[in-house]
Amino acid sequence: MHVMKVDPRALKENSDRSRQTKSSPQADALLLATIKAVGLVQPPVIAPETDGGNGYIIDSGHRRVRQAIAAGLEEIDVLVVDAANDNGAMRSMVENIAREPLNPVDQWRAIERLVALGWTEEAIGIALALPVRQIKKLRLLANVLPAMLDHMAKGDMPNEQQLRAIAAANLDEQREVWKAQKPKKGDPQVSWWSVANALSKKRMYARDASFGDDLAQAYGISWVEDLFAPADEDSRYTTNVEGFLGAQQEWMTIHLPKRGVITDVNNWGQVVLPPKAERVHGKPGKSDRTAMYLDRDGKVQSVNFRLPEPKKKSADEVDGDDAIVMAKPRPDVTRKGVEMIGDLRTDALHEALARAPIEDDTLMALLVLALAGRNISVQSGASDDVYGFARMERHAVQLIDSDGKLTFDRDTLRVAARSALIDVLSARENRTKSGIVARLAGDAIGADGFLPTMGTDEFLSCLSRQALERSCKDTPVLPRARVKDTRAALVEHFREQRFVHSSAAFAPAAAEVATWRSKSAVSADDDADVTADDADIGSGDAAALDDVDPDTIDEAYRVAAE
Repeated sequence: MHVMKVDPRALKENSDRSRQTKSSPQADALLLATIKAVGLVQPPVIAPETDGGNGYIIDSGHRRVRQAIAAGLEEIDVLVVDAANDNGAMRSMVENIAREPLNPVDQWRAIERLVALGWTEEAIGIALALPVRQIKKLRLLANVLPAMLDHMAKGDMPNEQQLRAIAAANLDEQREVWKAQKPKKGDPQVSWWSVANALSKKRMYARDASFGDDLAQAYGISWVEDLFAPADEDSRYTTNVEGFLGAQQEWMTIHLPKRGVITDVNNWGQVVLPPKAERVHGKPGKSDRTAMYLDRDGKVQSVNFRLPEPKKKSADEVDGDDAIVMAKPRPDVTRKGVEMIGDLRTDALHEALARAPIEDDTLMALLVLALAGRNISVQSGASDDVYGFARMERHAVQLIDSDGKLTFDRDTLRVAARSALIDVLSARENRTKSGIVARLAGDAIGADGFLPTMGTDEFLSCLSRQALERSCKDTPVLPRARVKDTRAALVEHFREQRFVHSSAAFAPAAAEVATWRSKSAVSADDDADVTADDADIGSGDAAALDDVDPDTIDEAYRVAAE
């Protein structure tokens, strides 16, 4: 190491220097004024080129060299040191930190530069007098999107909590969020809260897991260490919430005590016990039972409860444990899925009624079916206005001529009949639902062929794991460990072909039809009662009805119908 005089214009800049952020114009002007007044107080540090050249590279002091040139100095004192194996990376970082702390962005980049040159995290920590955990934390932050880092280097930094959320997301997610949140021209500030909120994910912590590594591996759970958490606690976490809860559920099933039950929590996070069960807060007795459940944080919790004494059984009754009715398992198709099927069925049924070939006798039979629907008075499922009286009249008026006579041709009748059926028949899960007759009608005219594909993420998310895995049958898709992976594979498989879930088919089960027929059939006694009632009305009230204004009778019937 020695001091020499050189022309500052002959020195080469080190493109791999630690301090990458540009200094402010005010700081440069102050340094220039100092050099003009008193010269360079501290000589820059340079080193010989290592790539075969005979020049010198600036190791530290780039700003001093630039301002010396701006001040018009012909020669300056420099301190020449031997070239380092790491291209002076560590020396440059230490020298910069000693003069003025690096901003966080330059510090991240400097550490990544040292790692790329072969420095270990432990060696960097020793050289900089920093704990290894701090080095790991800074290395994690080096994964922030470069565009965000460039903006942070200007002085607009998020707080630590926001930085944690940003650094935990992958670059693709950061890039999408940054497109929407990056500052506009003239606005130097970023809403880091919005950026962090968009990138935040629900975390499930390893310290809350009851399962071991075997179940974690089976459910595809990989733990990530939260480097911002206190060093004396297990801060490992996963964002695979579905897999975490699935592993917890399986652990509870395996470790469920004898006569124990697995239950749920209500909207307030309180455990749901069997009907009439009394929670035991003290030491449980021999006859008490245990309920296991997952709280809102995904932790396995257990409580003891006691059922009321059973009633005495007769001698011919078989003794046994009382059955406990707990929360039902998730059905194959959720309520939302059932509603989607109802909408899809209705649209397909209406399209089939409008376009499918239908024989005239079939058309009349369908009209009878439609008028037997549960939604008759009429509540139409063909528009937002469910009241179909006016819609029925616009179809009927096509069959009446200007003289008030029923006059029509077959084509007009067919159009009117199809339109009326469309307004009457509905499979939607609301007040317009026609019931089983809509499904029978759809099966009769082949409305299954008009159902759209259901191989979408929106519909498949309404299926349970078991139903989803059954949908993989007859496809090359194999069930995955995670439900969302199975669903994504099915969506990709059905992208180019049509998929209709079996539960959406129009044809009802034979037992369902038999039950409907037996309930809806009219016996001979019922017919006799109706005839007798009609006879009584005709004989006893005919004279009285003669004195009543016909318009009043019509109004009474209208009100009754409503």
